Amino acid sequence: MENKEYPEALNLLSGLIKEVRRLDDTLLLVDINLLESKLHFSLRNLPKAKASLTAARTAANAIYVPPAQQGNIDLQSGILHAEEKDYKTAYSYFFEAFEAFNALEDPRAVFSLKYMLCKIMVSQADDVAGIISSKAGLQYVGPELDAMKAVADAHSKRSLKLFEIALRDFQAQLEEDPIVHRHLSSLYDTLLEQNLCRLIEPFSRVEIAHIAELIELPVDHVEKKLSQMILDKKFAGTLDQGAGCLVIFDDPKADAIYPATLETISNIGKVVDSLYVRSAKIMT
Repeated sequence: MENKEYPEALNLLSGLIKEVRRLDDTLLLVDINLLESKLHFSLRNLPKAKASLTAARTAANAIYVPPAQQGNIDLQSGILHAEEKDYKTAYSYFFEAFEAFNALEDPRAVFSLKYMLCKIMVSQADDVAGIISSKAGLQYVGPELDAMKAVADAHSKRSLKLFEIALRDFQAQLEEDPIVHRHLSSLYDTLLEQNLCRLIEPFSRVEIAHIAELIELPVDHVEKKLSQMILDKKFAGTLDQGAGCLVIFDDPKADAIYPATLETISNIGKVVDSLYVRSAKIMT
């Protein structure tokens, strides 16, 4: 698994699980199910990763599990919830894992604390400074937390430039951590959309090159993102590619006559059905 030979690891693991079930060693089975969950997560198979984690939890409930192992289970739970964009639940699990590892003075505590900063993803970047400056957080001050603080600052200021500086300065902590990297690409997209919406707000027609110049990004990248935002209905507009312009429309107001007409037709249908039933009774 460490060599990223995931199919081979999966084959070895499936045979190992059968052997351990025969031994009836529940604690070892918890370890293996947890490893299987991490393996499926690495293969981007989220349903199987969740199923393996559930199996690990079920086995763990039947026996006493050492705090370090319980911390491992909570950490993996947080990672899977974060992958499903349920960041509030993920934060709770990361907090539980951090408490377990911190009590044991386990070096994995810093990663739990780092992932707790998923609060950035739910637009609670202001809480990050509080977490880092807390009594527990101050014990782990270092590049891992500095990286997340830089990302939180960039998000608070809605600055793509600061975000890119953070990615460059803390490449090992951000880009090379597969879990953080997945969510940062989503955060970058959100920041880019917020910045584009802010820039195009005063205009009804604007050159794409001018927007690209304001946001300091390549023209083709900005054009691609704007077309995606129009398709996703983030704003009403169209791209005039011949003139190289973006045309922004006023927000279309919903016409109330259509829903009212549909409701009237529906009521007429009910009246006709009721009259048909009555006439049928009279005829019989």
